Amino acid sequence: MHAVVLIKQVPDTTEVRIDPKTNTMIRAGVPSILNPYDANAVEEAVRWRERLGGKVTVITMGPPQAKEALRKCLSFGADRAILLTDRAFAGADTLATSYALATTIQKIMETEPVDLVFCGRQAIDGDTGQVGPGVARRLGFEQLTYVIKVDEIDPEKGEIQVRRVVEDGIEVVRTKLPALLTVEKEINEVRYATMPDLLRAARQEIEVWTKDTIGADPNQCGLKGSPTVVSKSFVPSPPDRHLQLFEGDVAAQAAALAEKLSHLDVFAGRLG
Repeated sequence: MHAVVLIKQVPDTTEVRIDPKTNTMIRAGVPSILNPYDANAVEEAVRWRERLGGKVTVITMGPPQAKEALRKCLSFGADRAILLTDRAFAGADTLATSYALATTIQKIMETEPVDLVFCGRQAIDGDTGQVGPGVARRLGFEQLTYVIKVDEIDPEKGEIQVRRVVEDGIEVVRTKLPALLTVEKEINEVRYATMPDLLRAARQEIEVWTKDTIGADPNQCGLKGSPTVVSKSFVPSPPDRHLQLFEGDVAAQAAALAEKLSHLDVFAGRLG
């Protein structure tokens, strides 16, 4: 079984800053981490490789420093790591990102099959959850989102069965391979890398691919391939909270406060 895992290095959400002129996230000088959902995706791929054999390839699109996230994935047990980096990819929205990642997987498939693609449910910096489904659509893979458990992978039959979260509960789905899964954190508990794991990951090669390596159309990459326009973005201010203590006849004071609130537009249903 050959599993590909798509991961992303994201800013630590406690340190997010927005450039008011460009409406983009300021990444310079901001600590970066492996997207938490993606860590679970790597863990699940490695667990199934340990059961069935095969290998796990991890891919990310990003700047050179994204190698740190790839090395972490290698320390979890991934076999191969590819960094997709090129100035042509800068400013990509989810459409352009899914194009670049799908094209990378297609390049890999020229020399070896890919049975499964694992992704985290979403990236914590964008929260769209669109890239995984976009990649599945471009590849023509079956798509299984919000997966909380993989019940079975049968390479001989070319089938997979999973449990996924839906609005009304849990849905059991069985489908054909190849397939793409987006996983929830509940799917597993990510292992801790041991010192031998870290040393092995530090020695492993990380392949660096560009748009020319994968033969990408420059008009579908980066800003050129991104129809999304962000008109404004900002970091929300902390909520303004006030505490009022009641002493004495609390019931009477609460009734008086309720009377005051009833005259506010928001309670009277007179929002403009």
